Amino acid sequence: MEDEETEVVLRTVGRQIRMWREAAGLKQAELGAAIGYGDEMVSSVERGRRIPKPDFLDRADEVLGAGGKLSAMKEDVERARYPKKVRDLAKLEDEAVELGAYASHQIHGLLQTAEYAQALYAMRRPAYTEDEIERHVAARTARKAVFERVPRPLVTFVQEEVTLRRPIGGRAVLRRQLEHLLEVGRLRHVAIQVMPTDREDHAGMGGSLQVLKLRGGKTLGHSEAQLHNRVISDPREVQIMEMRYGMIRAQALPPRESLAFIEKVMGEET
Repeated sequence: MEDEETEVVLRTVGRQIRMWREAAGLKQAELGAAIGYGDEMVSSVERGRRIPKPDFLDRADEVLGAGGKLSAMKEDVERARYPKKVRDLAKLEDEAVELGAYASHQIHGLLQTAEYAQALYAMRRPAYTEDEIERHVAARTARKAVFERVPRPLVTFVQEEVTLRRPIGGRAVLRRQLEHLLEVGRLRHVAIQVMPTDREDHAGMGGSLQVLKLRGGKTLGHSEAQLHNRVISDPREVQIMEMRYGMIRAQALPPRESLAFIEKVMGEET
């Protein structure tokens, strides 16, 4: 389990399900058959080893006559589906009035389609289990709520050209990913820029970065490395990240030219 908070939630939910099942006089296999899941899944949920889907909780609640008590746990379980580092980042993104991100190796997480994200997590080493992949993809997809929030934040991205050409998941997945970039890039509160590979001057050689300006006026940075990611709050370090991101945007293609560039890449990749 990735963090203690998630472990506590899952153990609590599992214990409640077991108590209601035993009170109803059902075995795990009988409950599983009644709600459309295998007895192994029921066992794993009761032991806090697997995260139950909302459908699992709703059906169990109905079959066991829990009167909504199991269904009421869906919100806590949904939060537990997401790794702690993703929950923390999502909270910051939800508070941001302006968010800027430079992505050097892959399409930025907020811009990824579910199938692109699935392919990324599937190639991780050490390998993730299917449940872990599903959990990470769900967490990444949920972060896209930042685009729909009202009032709308200003959201800007700079993508390295290579990220538009690397066929993560295959050519068909890449094409749909590029189509999604064009769709998001046409939103009035979003700007997507491309950093061409042939640029001689490049302020982003230190790697991907993200800058978030929050409602209260505070500005934070976020960076990811191989095994760690961290939120940066030191004003001096944040100032450096803001400066670098500003330079990266100035060196990249403007938004309108960037969308045309993405369309051009789509034509070359078909």
